[in-house]
Amino acid sequence: MIEWFTWLQLGVATVAGLLGIGLGLADRKPSDLSLGATALVELLLIAQLVVAIVAPFTGNNASGSVLEFYTYLISAILVPVAAVVWALIERSRWSTVIVGASCLAVAVMVYRMWQIWTVQGL
Repeated sequence: MIEWFTWLQLGVATVAGLLGIGLGLADRKPSDLSLGATALVELLLIAQLVVAIVAPFTGNNASGSVLEFYTYLISAILVPVAAVVWALIERSRWSTVIVGASCLAVAVMVYRMWQIWTVQGL
């Protein structure tokens, strides 16, 4: 993992999560704003997958369990997709809250991936 990219992902996922929860609690249905922010989180996760595949070839190896890292990464990629599908099917204020909560969950998962990549085994 690349440190600055990890912090970028954490920031974007946190802002998108708080935005989604705020919009949902303000009685807003899923919109381009909430779903677009979640799409940006998903795009960054796909980029993280590419980085995680390329990084070991450049000498940036995970210090923890590679299986655990990729399990977190694949799960994190699936969470926003499931939330957006739910939001497109249900179209209520609560689905906007769920979209926001999924982005916050991704932020936690990205931080855990950072720990697995850098801190474990030292």
